[in-house]
Amino acid sequence: MSALLELFDVARHYHVAGGVLGLHKGVVRAVDGVSLSIAPGESLGLVGESGCGKSTLARCVLGLEPLARGRIVFDGRDVADWPEKELRRRMQMIFQDPYSSLNPRMRIGNIVAEPLAIHNVGDRAGRAAKTLELLATVGLPAEMAARYPHQLSGGQRQRVAVARALALTPRLVVCDEPVSALDVSIQAQVLLLLQDLRERLGLTYLFISHDLAVVGQVCDRVAVMYLGRVVESAPAMTLVREPKHPYTQALLSAVPVPVVPAPGDEPSRHRLPGEPPSPLAPPPGCPFHPRCEKAMERCAHEFPPRTDLTAPADGGCDDGGRSAGRFVHCWLYAEQGGKHDLP
Repeated sequence: MSALLELFDVARHYHVAGGVLGLHKGVVRAVDGVSLSIAPGESLGLVGESGCGKSTLARCVLGLEPLARGRIVFDGRDVADWPEKELRRRMQMIFQDPYSSLNPRMRIGNIVAEPLAIHNVGDRAGRAAKTLELLATVGLPAEMAARYPHQLSGGQRQRVAVARALALTPRLVVCDEPVSALDVSIQAQVLLLLQDLRERLGLTYLFISHDLAVVGQVCDRVAVMYLGRVVESAPAMTLVREPKHPYTQALLSAVPVPVVPAPGDEPSRHRLPGEPPSPLAPPPGCPFHPRCEKAMERCAHEFPPRTDLTAPADGGCDDGGRSAGRFVHCWLYAEQGGKHDLP
């Protein structure tokens, strides 16, 4: 099956000015060479610490940020070649904060119907009927259409944001931390809604989060980002069971355990020293090597190539076979031999 979305060596850099005179200070490499693909109907999770470039990459995918280099192909066509209105009909975004992503001066019905009006879909009566249908799709009663955002709970606001994103029947939905601003109990409801909508409507998700537990619940495959680069990608359950990159291992060890372990059975924790390096001055070689306990001399000088890893014998894949295996950028595995290529 051909990919719906493909990223080839995508980079996004920002020139930073500083000082009284606003002189050039440096370049922030927010995204620095990302290559990924998403199949139709697949949900790809993108995880990493705050500031690693996840949201910037999402804006690049949506055509909202120019690329420093690389190429993004959506449905067989370069994103830069899509007319903006056509692209918006096929790609939509669910934002992190349901409080700020909805216009407080508009009624809920008008918020959901706004994309239909902008794209001249149907007449006024048709748009009103479609709005009620969309509200029902996300589990909201029709009377919500007359309310304002401040009259809704956080979970209800995020359901409105989901309904608005679905108004134009997109093929790809970018979910940028869609539940991080919600209470835990409400998070579960919204995640179940997103899963149900994906199955019913055949949606494809790029799901961005810093929470591996959430991503493991809703995604087929996971890509782990660190300082603008993808360091590992694998089917979700495979990555949770057998993380390869030391950074992924540290992220997983930080996931809270839902039960209190017996004395002596406490899980091992990988505590990372220091803070992530500044993207203004990333370290040479592997960007993770200053914080990695397994770093070798080579790690400080050369970025590791992509090493394609064989899936475990039990498959470990919960995506129905749609994922194309797993890879890691780490000298620990490149040094062991095996198939590896630059992205």
